[in-house]
Amino acid sequence: MLLKFVMAVSGAFLLLYLVLHMIGNLKIFFGGAALDGYAAWLRTLLEPALPYEGMLWIVRVVLLVSVLAHIWSAVLLTLRANKARPVKYAGGNHKVKGSYAARTMRWGGVIIALFVVYHLLDLTAGTLNPNGVHLEVYNNVAADFAPSRWYVTLFYVLAVVAVGLHVRHGLWSGLQTLGVSNNRRERPLKIVSTAFAVVLTLGFLAVPIAVTFGVV
Repeated sequence: MLLKFVMAVSGAFLLLYLVLHMIGNLKIFFGGAALDGYAAWLRTLLEPALPYEGMLWIVRVVLLVSVLAHIWSAVLLTLRANKARPVKYAGGNHKVKGSYAARTMRWGGVIIALFVVYHLLDLTAGTLNPNGVHLEVYNNVAADFAPSRWYVTLFYVLAVVAVGLHVRHGLWSGLQTLGVSNNRRERPLKIVSTAFAVVLTLGFLAVPIAVTFGVV
C-alpha cells in the first residue's frame, strides 16, 4: 500500500507540472514575445525573496524527487507482481488483466523516460536544438519543429500519445489508491480520467503540429 501511495503522490506532482507546462507552451499562439516573456518571467519568479532562477530550481528538485520516487515505486511494484505470478499460462505468456493502457504502462514509462531525456537536451539545454539559444524559446521551438524536421514532430507526437495513455491509467489508479473512487463513482471518474488525458494530449500536440504546418 505504501508503494502505491508513493506512486500516486509522486504522480500527482508530475501531473500538476504537466498541466502548468502545457499552459505555458500554449503561449506560443500569442506570439514570440509572449512565449519568450513567459520563459523570462519564470526565472524571476518570487524575486527578491528568491535569487534569479531560484523558483525554477526548487521546481526542478521537486520534479527530480517525484520522478525517482515514481520509478522506484513502479519498479518495486512490478517485481512484486512478477514474483506473485511465477507460473506461466498456456502459450508461455502471463495472463494480464486490464485495459490496453494498463498493460502497456511499463513500456510506456520507459518510452516517456527516454523522451524526457531527449526533450531536456533539445528544448531545455539546447544541445540537440538547431537554434539552441538560451531564452529564445519561440525561435528554438520554431527551428525544432520546422517542416523539414517532420521526423522530430512525429517522434514528439508518438511520445505525447504515450504520455496521454500513461496519464489516463495513472490518474485513474491514483484516485483509487487515494480512496477517491468507489463503485458509484467508478464510471464517472474513468470518464474524467480519459477526458483529462485527451485534453492534456491535445494541448501538448498543438504546438509541434501547429509549427510544422505553419499555423504559428
